Amino acid sequence: DMGSLNATFIEFTAKTRMSGVDFKGNEIRTGAADAVKKYVIEKGGVFSKECEEKVKSVANLGGTPLVVSKNGRVLGVIHLKDIVKKGVKEKFADLRKMGIKTIMITGDNPLTAAAIAAEAGVDDFLAEATPEGKLDMIRDFQKKGHLVAMTGDGTNDAPALAQADVAVAMNTGTQAAKEAGNMVDLDSSPTKLIEIVRIGKQLLMTRGALTTFSIANDIAKYFAIIPPLFIGLYPELSKLNIMGLRSPESAIYSAVIYNALIIVALIPLALKGVKYREVPASKLLSR
Repeated sequence: DMGSLNATFIEFTAKTRMSGVDFKGNEIRTGAADAVKKYVIEKGGVFSKECEEKVKSVANLGGTPLVVSKNGRVLGVIHLKDIVKKGVKEKFADLRKMGIKTIMITGDNPLTAAAIAAEAGVDDFLAEATPEGKLDMIRDFQKKGHLVAMTGDGTNDAPALAQADVAVAMNTGTQAAKEAGNMVDLDSSPTKLIEIVRIGKQLLMTRGALTTFSIANDIAKYFAIIPPLFIGLYPELSKLNIMGLRSPESAIYSAVIYNALIIVALIPLALKGVKYREVPASKLLSR
């Protein structure tokens, strides 16, 4: 019963990067290696070289070293490891083909972040990131004229999610993250962003195709209708009457029939959209 111990719990924050509990004169802390190291030294303890090497070893393996201390003395290092989901690297490769740069923003130390980034296949990473650091990075890219999309699940991600142009919060995330995002991914898969990009590009291409066809169709249609309508006033327009329409009524009827047929023909395109396939810009330009 922790109540009988008169314990005081220390919550984890993005600033302190460690948590703990104080009870019966004991101070137990656990958290990021550099945060616990600073705390131990402030308490007059020693952060040994052996501990430094163990932290570095865990980080080089792509793990997160969690240091535990008691009363200013290091007790040990816990090796935490994030599991990179199968197929994630291929998904990031698809984003790269679309011309989209991926950046992993994490609170882990640089060594751990570098190892995970290499394993996952992201283009770049920002380690030991604070909520302010995440927000500043989003703003910097936007100032350079980039559209920024972000996925996140934590309260610390909320400010950056709110700033991003497209923000996808994980369903397993905190309420703050969900409220800050534009949408919530029920599958809680960060790579779902690629589906959002594909759908967005497909919508833009479909809209562009339909708009282009509509404009071209209207121009051609008016060129077909105008000569028969005014051929009585301007006989020279007969040269433009390539369809051989003999009266204004026949021109109008032909336009109505054409519209009725073409609208039906375009319904599948409007519903399904133009197929989109990601291709690197270099390959596209070499065609």
